[in-house]
Amino acid sequence: MARFTVAVPNMPQTIINPVQHELLIKKSRFIACVQPMTDRAAAQKIVAQLWAQHPQAAHVCWALLAGGQSAAVDDGEPSGTAGRPMLDVLRHQDLEGVLATVVRYFGGVKLGAGGLVRAYTDSVAQALLKAEKIAIIKQRFLICTAPYALEGMIRRELESSAAVLENVAHGNDVRFEFSMADTGAQALIARLNESGHGRISWMAPDDE
Repeated sequence: MARFTVAVPNMPQTIINPVQHELLIKKSRFIACVQPMTDRAAAQKIVAQLWAQHPQAAHVCWALLAGGQSAAVDDGEPSGTAGRPMLDVLRHQDLEGVLATVVRYFGGVKLGAGGLVRAYTDSVAQALLKAEKIAIIKQRFLICTAPYALEGMIRRELESSAAVLENVAHGNDVRFEFSMADTGAQALIARLNESGHGRISWMAPDDE
């Protein structure tokens, strides 16, 4: 289960909500949108929806970074003048799980390759200025069991470590299922093992 926290420099980020920005350059309209996205299939559905909403548009160009998948689609613009510059903006800002789209209405004046690169780059960059970014924190899911006498101590440790308690089951022992930032997991396990004097047992989720 993915969870996020505030932005941290040099850490992959995503955005919370879709944001838009429109540029008018020599009578051509560039309508940019940057939004959270899970994968290429979902991105293609969004692009199809944009064509349905803008049937008179000349181009719907897009770029994607999501789940290890990337895309840079020029959609009829000269090769390398739209999708690639848009993708470069996403990569430069170290974004992940993000789709950038730009709907272009041609205004009758050709911009040239350099003008197109600037237009598509600026459209996405300006939209991202409005975006609320959050760092992507890798989570670790943990399961442990312990005697009832340790339940209070374990709950306090989980709370102080900002762990998210997913489930607690009471049987012969108390079973805890929780998730937390992967960077702090080993330290928490060590503290619990020390405080529990070896009475806490750990299970891998795959052992279920």
